Amino acid sequence: MKSPNIPLIALLMAVLSLTACQSPGYNDNPSQQMTKATVGCLVATDFYAVYFSAYIKPADDGNTKLSAKERKNLFRSFCKDIPKTGTAFFTADVVGDELRQTPIGIRIVEQEHTGGDENKAENFKDTRTITEIPAKLYPKGVVEAQAQLDKEGFYAIYLLVGGEEALSDDEKLRIPLHVGVDPDSKAIFKKLLIGIGGALGLALIAFVAYRSFNRRRNEV
Repeated sequence: MKSPNIPLIALLMAVLSLTACQSPGYNDNPSQQMTKATVGCLVATDFYAVYFSAYIKPADDGNTKLSAKERKNLFRSFCKDIPKTGTAFFTADVVGDELRQTPIGIRIVEQEHTGGDENKAENFKDTRTITEIPAKLYPKGVVEAQAQLDKEGFYAIYLLVGGEEALSDDEKLRIPLHVGVDPDSKAIFKKLLIGIGGALGLALIAFVAYRSFNRRRNEV
């Protein structure tokens, strides 16, 4: 009996991991994550969840000629990555009835990246409060705010469940923002990885089929 082809198995495992592994990107502690959902982006902790969307107000100058991509972005919603500065409108649709019955405060801050993994909240510090809205009830489940994002860089929106009494991390829902980043660039890179993985997978299947065919032919 022949021993297993170890290099072949290793190559197969690498292809599977390349094409299937897509991390949601943790933005706070291990219990809080941000993933792309069908309506906005799902931001969640162990206790609370919202569907978040951001919009950038179009330029007022009607004489400015827009590229095809800029016209497409006029009514487009964004998640973590926002392509340009300007007046931003934020919407968070709460999940469940508990948040509809609890006052929620809003704080939008500019942040400084202190180093390390950009997906971890502990690697950022707040440098400036841009907008702060006192806690109130949102019985319809739609939390809205706007802010002037006047320069590129890192920002964060804090939804304070219970208002100023929200002292623990479990009562703070942090939504990270990165202004000045093309949100499509990551999608292109991801598609490229999937394409490479698919090509490797097809090549691997062809190689295995060829080896199997030759082995059977030699046994005849």
